[in-house]
Amino acid sequence: MSDIIITVENSTGRIHLNRPKALNALTYEMNDAMEAALLSWADDAAITQIVITAEGEKSFCAGGDVAELYRRGVDGDHDYARSYWRDEYRLNALIEAYPKPYIALMQGYVMGGGVGVSCHGSHRITSQTSRFAMPECAIGLMPDVGGSMLLARAPGYLGEYLGTTGARMKAGDAIFAGFADYFVLQEKWPALLKALIATGTPDCIADFESPVLDDLSPIFAKRDEINSLFSAENPRDVVRAIAHQTTPLAAEINQAYSRQSPLSVLSTITSIRAVRLSPDMATAIDYEFRFTARSLSDADFLEGVRAMLIDKDHAPNWKYKTFDDVSDDIIAHMLAPLDAPA
Repeated sequence: MSDIIITVENSTGRIHLNRPKALNALTYEMNDAMEAALLSWADDAAITQIVITAEGEKSFCAGGDVAELYRRGVDGDHDYARSYWRDEYRLNALIEAYPKPYIALMQGYVMGGGVGVSCHGSHRITSQTSRFAMPECAIGLMPDVGGSMLLARAPGYLGEYLGTTGARMKAGDAIFAGFADYFVLQEKWPALLKALIATGTPDCIADFESPVLDDLSPIFAKRDEINSLFSAENPRDVVRAIAHQTTPLAAEINQAYSRQSPLSVLSTITSIRAVRLSPDMATAIDYEFRFTARSLSDADFLEGVRAMLIDKDHAPNWKYKTFDDVSDDIIAHMLAPLDAPA
């Protein structure tokens, strides 16, 4: 069966991710199929809205399928990854600017590339099972797929916290952070989907919405401490200050940083703050592609994927072992403009 099912029901363009055993991770072919469908529907008067869903209870989409990028990268083919990211970011930008309602029903894991095909939509629906995260620093990347725009727009310094730690947001926190809009209990989703297709409009979502459950906003309760911990102007001062704190939250962050690429963490803080000055999609994917385009040759992507996803020894040998090993010149190089735009 196809990894992605694209259909039309009444006036609704339907996209259904269909790789549940792979947590619906996005392949290059799925990316291209989505882009082709969205382009064909954009000017089709018979299509009034888009609805994207995914198979299985565990995951809407846990990210991009990076295994092929790794295989090609270790063979020296870095251009394949650059082409993949360039095309993926073009799809993300298309969704963000789409001229018709784009409705995402996001259960389970919504991470990395899954954020890119859902959280830029106009109507973003969560449930009690939703878990959002940008975990790229753990594989030697930094938050991409337009995620740096969402992180830059998040209240206070929440974006720096989410982007560098990979912390998982439940539904209430995702709504607070600007990654989602609505909370609908999972058991109501079949009726909601039926109503969306019957009416051809997202106006019916309000009929199914519920107050967010009390236990689905744990990060919101920590927002004041997060703002304090990440308030230093220089990214290096941020991580140094957190390293000297002993609160439970600081300990949690330091534990996360012990697993992340130091280069990725410092570059993530730097890029989020640069994007915050102009928090639009074009700026975000420009900064993201600057880093990802260099990530195979000059950063930790291949080693991060090896350690976390291929060998799964969870013992990456990072290029720069500590934050002090990452100079300002190295960060400037990773985020410098490229000759070719994304």
